[in-house]
Amino acid sequence: MASIRIDVKERDVIAAIAGYDGYLFDLDGVLTPTAEVHMRAWQQVFDEVFAEHNIAPPYTADDYFTYVDGKQRYDGVASLLASRGVVLDWGTPTDGPEQRTVCGVGNRKNAVFSALLSSEGVAPYLGAVALLDALAGAPLAVVSSSKNAAEVLRAAGLRDRFAAVVDGARAEHEGLRSKPEADMFLRGAELLGVEPGRCVAFEDALSGVASAASAGCGLVVGVDRAGAAHPGAAEALLRAGAHMIVGDLGELVAGGEQ
Repeated sequence: MASIRIDVKERDVIAAIAGYDGYLFDLDGVLTPTAEVHMRAWQQVFDEVFAEHNIAPPYTADDYFTYVDGKQRYDGVASLLASRGVVLDWGTPTDGPEQRTVCGVGNRKNAVFSALLSSEGVAPYLGAVALLDALAGAPLAVVSSSKNAAEVLRAAGLRDRFAAVVDGARAEHEGLRSKPEADMFLRGAELLGVEPGRCVAFEDALSGVASAASAGCGLVVGVDRAGAAHPGAAEALLRAGAHMIVGDLGELVAGGEQ
């Protein structure tokens, strides 16, 4: 595959990421604060599901980061329930949110998320916009497990920034395996026409970092927005395969946040 070379000047972005040919961004928690909305939606839904099935111990934010974050929706449901020794029928993607299946639970969460997004809206992180501005002209793609990626990108005014979007809907249609498998980042690089080793990946989830590392991305940037509020997160991202850690993408813009 021929590599596409775009001259990204070091005056725009720091040297660490300037020498690459493609840039692959996770969405939730990296470009937009929708990770917080997802967390609230999952909390509401799992609180209901745990009550319906008498599941213990209760669902917590730690469960989100360990079993759900970065995965395709149904895989996250199955992983979380398995952690409690609970197995539901998988069902089908057309299951209603009231059905007691993995797909039903996942669809219930999607309905809650969409309602929250509609009522509250979403704005991109300022540092993310600064980095996207600095990378204007370079091949950019979003690689997100969320089936809501297109909706979120449009709501945030970011869709036109990206040449390609590899999301949960595309993954399901094309049979791509969920993060932490390499499939989604490999597909993102392919759609940009760039070798994975010539790509920078930006991820905040352990499963996403592992996916990008497994895909052979030349540089994997872990985004740790929690900082001191979530001790050990940065170290966990490094163990999962991140090469460097930032608290905000603005730190990667020359003259930006440091």
